[in-house]
Amino acid sequence: MTRRPNALTAAKLPTVVAMCAAMAAGLSMTAVRAAPPAVAAPVDLSPVKEVHGRSALPDGWQHGAFIEIFVRGFQDSDGDGIGDLRGVTRRLDYLKDLGIKGIWLMPITASADRDHGYATTDYRAIEPQYGTLADFDELIREAHKRGIGVVMDYVINHSAREHPLFNAAAADPASPWRDWFVWTSQPLSALKDWDIWGKTPWYLPGEEVPDLPEGASAPPKPESTAQSPAGSPRYFAVFGPHMPDFNMRNPAVVKYHEDSLRFWLNRGLDGYRLDAVPHLFENSATDWNDQPESRALTGEFTRQIKRYPHRFVVCEATAEPKVYTRDEICGSAFAFGLERAVIAAARGGDGSAEAVDKVARFFTEAPLSMATMLSNHDIFAGKRAWDQFEGDEARYKLAAATYLLLPGTPFIYYGEEIGQAGVAGLPGDAPLRAPMSWAAEAVGAAGAAGAAGFSTGSPFRPASPNIATHNAQAQAADPGSLLNFYKTMLALRNSQPAIARGRYEGPLAQGQVLSFQRAYKDQRVLVVINYGRDPVEVALPRLPAKARLLALHSSPAGTPAPAAAPPRTVTADSQGRLTLTAAPLSVQVFRVR
Repeated sequence: MTRRPNALTAAKLPTVVAMCAAMAAGLSMTAVRAAPPAVAAPVDLSPVKEVHGRSALPDGWQHGAFIEIFVRGFQDSDGDGIGDLRGVTRRLDYLKDLGIKGIWLMPITASADRDHGYATTDYRAIEPQYGTLADFDELIREAHKRGIGVVMDYVINHSAREHPLFNAAAADPASPWRDWFVWTSQPLSALKDWDIWGKTPWYLPGEEVPDLPEGASAPPKPESTAQSPAGSPRYFAVFGPHMPDFNMRNPAVVKYHEDSLRFWLNRGLDGYRLDAVPHLFENSATDWNDQPESRALTGEFTRQIKRYPHRFVVCEATAEPKVYTRDEICGSAFAFGLERAVIAAARGGDGSAEAVDKVARFFTEAPLSMATMLSNHDIFAGKRAWDQFEGDEARYKLAAATYLLLPGTPFIYYGEEIGQAGVAGLPGDAPLRAPMSWAAEAVGAAGAAGAAGFSTGSPFRPASPNIATHNAQAQAADPGSLLNFYKTMLALRNSQPAIARGRYEGPLAQGQVLSFQRAYKDQRVLVVINYGRDPVEVALPRLPAKARLLALHSSPAGTPAPAAAPPRTVTADSQGRLTLTAAPLSVQVFRVR
């Protein structure tokens, strides 16, 4: 194997290159070249200088809500049935009206999979089906005009096996690109202790990938054949043979990623979602997940990105997300596990009170800069919210209010705001990645300017089964819809700095009722959510003395707020105590004065 343990820590790493050079000294089976090979590279590996420019976004923009967009499934602009960057640009006014402040684009670089995009073939090129660099530049400009930042997925850990550098490395053991990836000549019998998610991560070049079964979160990893010739080299691929891992102990690999990150930042990109960062290094068959070196290198990439003003980084780190949220590593990471507690609390039933308590306690133990969600593009994080709530919109709204009003940076998965359902019967994660339901029909009128549907052609994947009722057009016209509820919650977040970036104080779980306060400078907001079907008298003992509470929002989650209801004001006693009535399945938000 080309990766061996070492004792480096973040404190010993002044730069990425220094770290990798030190690591290279511990390698025994493949020499690491610190300088780029002399032969011409099959892809652009040229150095990229920092060009900062001026950010078009206000300070703190990243405290607003983001939307995660699967570009292939969002909006088609040219009738080929595949979403593209021009389609995203076309829908920016919809996102602004919703209250979105940031966009996370799932991978948009050239890929071999032609679907999810995580099998990258060129880190400095746009996926041809999505458009051009000019389309990307236009999207950035137009988003910034609307006060919306754009971050994109960056897949650091691995490339596609179709990547030109991997092709060259696999074809010739003497290739100058060989040590850009991780290889071993040990027989499979000597690698038997390697078990990642039930399978070996070591593969022979050319091994095929079986089809994904329905509901699988990643391709099953086939057992490599033991009949291969002795000494046949195998490569390491934690996510399966179609995505070989980079050798992060090679300084040239790290430099390539640094340069590629700058390539997009120089074009005005506002940051990154860094994919699968706990897997950058593996030290042994037992020490393969979330190694100290992975944290250290992730921190160095983050510092490189944040040399640009007003940039944002969020990491996917399922192992220890709270750790990766530290400023010296990522600054933000997805709060995996919180989404399940929020949904369990909102669904009610057995265990709901325990889930409410878990939600109440979460941000007393976690950094407030974590990223939150109800679901995302991966099935391991759960089905689409509509399917998890089985169409119960009142409880769906309670879950939305919870995570949009709690601390953290919320990430709405495209279609979540309209109650878009998943598409059953598709393999792997595909049920979560259907075309966006813009109108009752996925296909608009051919040749019609601004056709309402996803495409004027044949969509790449079947439409959501509830498209007839839960589409953006119909939801916008219904005052009590999910879409309008999301707009209300985001309007609160955008108008109340205490909700967007405030401290988390006074959390209380009282059976099926959650209450908490958010405070920023001299502003304080109280949130009370009743997940139960009965009214509850809620004791609030931790308010400022004689505080006056002005209602900002108060209505059962199953109905729209009264259009002309006068503001309701209540007052705490001299010891800051107050009792409120929480209606069944209700959300109440108060400004505390």
